[in-house]
Amino acid sequence: MKNKLVVLGGGTAGTMVVNKLYKKLDKRDWSITVIDKDNNHLYQPGLLLLPFGVYTPEELVKDKDRFFPKGVEYRRTGVDQIVPEKNQIFLDDGQVVIYDQLVIATGTTPRPDQTPGMDDPAVWRKSIFDFYTFEGSVALKEALDNFAGGKLVVHISEMPIKCPVAPLEFAFLADAYFNEKKMREKVQITYVTPLEGAFTKPVCSRQLSYMLTDRHIALEPDFVIEHIDPETKVMVSMDEREIPFDLLVTVPVNMGADFIGRSGLGDDLNYVPVSKETFLSKKYDNIFALGDASDIPASKAGSVAHFAVDLFAENFMQHIHGRHMTHNFDGHANCFIESGNGKGLLIDFNYQVEPLSGMFPIPLVGPFPLLKESRLNHLGKLAFRWIYWNLLLKARWIPIPSLMSMKGKKQVEIKKGVEVDANH
Repeated sequence: MKNKLVVLGGGTAGTMVVNKLYKKLDKRDWSITVIDKDNNHLYQPGLLLLPFGVYTPEELVKDKDRFFPKGVEYRRTGVDQIVPEKNQIFLDDGQVVIYDQLVIATGTTPRPDQTPGMDDPAVWRKSIFDFYTFEGSVALKEALDNFAGGKLVVHISEMPIKCPVAPLEFAFLADAYFNEKKMREKVQITYVTPLEGAFTKPVCSRQLSYMLTDRHIALEPDFVIEHIDPETKVMVSMDEREIPFDLLVTVPVNMGADFIGRSGLGDDLNYVPVSKETFLSKKYDNIFALGDASDIPASKAGSVAHFAVDLFAENFMQHIHGRHMTHNFDGHANCFIESGNGKGLLIDFNYQVEPLSGMFPIPLVGPFPLLKESRLNHLGKLAFRWIYWNLLLKARWIPIPSLMSMKGKKQVEIKKGVEVDANH
């Protein structure tokens, strides 16, 4: 009888896990089953750019099963509940699956229903839009094309969210978009966040706040939303501040899959509590959670999933052979940040280290500069789509270390785009 590895979710993390472990596990001893409710694999970084016409909808979706090895069983159905004490998974189609080892990689989902008034039919995807879903991004493109001017508000409900820098990127891209349409003076852009500053990392907020000022984007920090009034089109915070809008681009509360909560495996937002170094469940020694489905204190971004899975695959092989897992994840993440006008930034950081200046991925050589706007960083973001489909998902080698490297990096202060070495 073969041991059964079951992977829930065929998105970024789940697909990489399957391809990594299929190469490592002995086919005589192990079977791999993937369970997911649909067959549409979405290139999520492209959702930010679709409303601005950089990508078409067709360029962002491929069939999930084309990325799984032929020896992997793929079951296209949803999950109703997990009974971890019995190693059982109850599926939406009425079937029950037994596992020996389980990987949960079902991601996170925007939930506008968690904020009163946000999903009201009078405003949802009429004057209030999201771009973290395929449908929302497509609808937002039409809204931007037809926007005649007024108050554009870019808003984050609460953290954590998928790709934390994406809302800020949207504000920068909107500024460039309306400048190109020669109507920027007709649009008031306000960036509204529950954080103390615009960037999720304090060092970035301190050093790069000039980017908002230069683009005449107003910042409304510490705004914890309480409700939206769909009749007056006003957002109201817990401390009773009010922000009116004509077009609201919001990031709703993000939550893990509902079945995680029903199964008693999640926290208040349905994320699975795991070790932040090994991704092993804090309650069950044969359940792991990877990618956005876990509660690790790292960005819910594709780069985190990539680096995490690289280390997880080595840990998993140690784990199933009864050995101590020695490949500890450090929270490594890097993100290209679109800043508009064909330029972008790149940040590289982990659990302990704030973003630093330097070059990436090769010290001193790059070619991508860190914490600095450049044309190359914008091109790097565009190039990543090919890398994603052809290398990343297929678990092919990419010359970027899974753990953050400090070589060639330094602390800097940035004043109006000019670097000042903070170490001297």
